This record gives sequence, C-alpha cells and structure tokens, in this order.
Amino acid sequence: MIPKTSNVFNFFSEYFQILLGIVLASIGLKAFLLPNGFMDGGVTGIALLINKLININISILLIVFSIPFLIIGYFTVSKRIILKSIISIIGLALFIHFENFEIITEDKFLISIFGGLFLGAGIGIAIRNGAVLDGSEILGIFINDRFGISIGKVILVFNIILFSITAFVISKEIAMYSILTYIVTAKVTDLVIEGFEDFIGITIVSTQYEKIKVAIINELGAGMTIYKGQKGFGSKGKTEDFDIIHTIINRIDIKKMYRIVTSIDKEAFIVEFDVNNVKGGVLRRYLDKKSKKLDKNLTKNNFF
Repeated sequence: MIPKTSNVFNFFSEYFQILLGIVLASIGLKAFLLPNGFMDGGVTGIALLINKLININISILLIVFSIPFLIIGYFTVSKRIILKSIISIIGLALFIHFENFEIITEDKFLISIFGGLFLGAGIGIAIRNGAVLDGSEILGIFINDRFGISIGKVILVFNIILFSITAFVISKEIAMYSILTYIVTAKVTDLVIEGFEDFIGITIVSTQYEKIKVAIINELGAGMTIYKGQKGFGSKGKTEDFDIIHTIINRIDIKKMYRIVTSIDKEAFIVEFDVNNVKGGVLRRYLDKKSKKLDKNLTKNNFF
C-alpha cells in the first residue's frame, strides 16, 4: 500500500494546481477582459454579459449561473469532480472580487490574445486535476451522455448563441473580439489538457489483478476488457495464468486510475496510450451506483 504521506501529497498537489488554475483564470479576467469590456464563452461569458447590461457583481453572477450546471453535473459526473468544481468556482469568484490589477494594455488584439491565454491555461490546469471553472463543460458531458453529441459541438453551439446575443445587445466589434478570445481560450485549454474529450487507453499487468479489477469498477466506475495472459517472463521469473486488464477512460480520470492501481500494487506494469477514436461501450457512461455494487465474480464479465 502507498504510505498515507503519499496520499496527502497527492491531495495537496491537486488542490495547489487547482489554485494555480484559479489564479491564472482570474488574471485573464481581471487584468485583461473585464476592464476592457471583453467577453468570453460559457458560463463566464453569460456572467460578463449580464454584468455589462445590469451591473451586478460579476462574482455573484458567476456563482449563480454555475448552480444549474453543477446540479446537472451531480447526475452526470462523479461527485468528487462536482465537489472540486464547487470549490474552484467559489475560489474564482472570490479572486475576481478581491483582485485588483492595473490595465496592462489597451490594444484590443493583445487583450483578446493574452486574456484568452491566461483564462485557457487556468481552465486547463483545473480540468487536469478533476475540476471545472466553467459549467458549460458539464453541460457538454450531460448532453453527450443523453444524445451522443460531442462535447466540443455542444460548447460551440452554446457559445455561438452567446456571441450572437452579444453582437445584438452590445456591439458587433466586441462580439468579434470575444470570439477571438474564446478561440484562444479553447486552444490553450486543449494544449494544457491535451483535449477535454480525449480518451486514454490503459493496459495493466499485475499479480493483484483481481483486486485491481474490483477497485476500478467500485472506485472509478469504468468498464474493462480482460485478456488471459500466460507464460509471461520477467525479473520475478515465469508467471502463468493471469489476467491482463485493458480499459479506456477519460483523460480527466487518469490520475485517479494511477492512484487506484498503485495503492494495490506499486510494482504493477501500466501502459498508457492515446485513443484517437472510440465508439460504443460504456466509456464516458461510467457505471452508476447500483452497477458498482457488483459481486467479485461478476467483474470478470464486465467487458466493453
């Protein structure tokens, strides 16, 4: 088993990185976008638009407009992600409220580029550590689960509507610069997390395969395919008749997967590889609470 100090380190490491993401995102908003009347996509964009129209505190709006998406997420993604996201959104709102930056530049192009850069980096770091700073990603996951529409398309349509309203209500110029900001934000976010929708393939070889199978189902809720391994030869000599675990998970769950495996077998052989295209199977539709309560004997049949 991993020492408790290692778990504590992982815990503080994740939340430190989420804090860093919050700081970067708030810099993008307070140092670039907000002082110059620029917009962004998603829930943040809605809050900025309403703030522009009726001058309500942006921090309050950000929390209020995030609530419906968090409720949707409660029934869609893991409760741990929702808890982290609540903490992250509140943290972002507090940073926005109390931070004060001087206007760095009045060049609209630079504002769009650097505002999007800081905001995208912050969102990406938060996502890599199991949290979201903007509820539109949760909406994307929800619609993907229900109707099979990709997360990227959902967010794109969401923002097309938002920027169209911005062009009509505020100005076409602001809307166009805001679209540029959104594009930069999205691209930087992708660079940080290597694609929000990316799937990761994991192959696990371990003598503790039975415990690992049960733990993956109970703690992560992911399906798996089991290969029968024979006559493997390594530093510990010849091994026969063992199971090789193959599973595909969302990149957002990769750290949790490693924690699960190494907590059972620190010497497990783990191969991680990118998956370019996936169709069918449980995948994002991870098992619900009822299906998690499977008997150990049934886990052998939990295939994709």
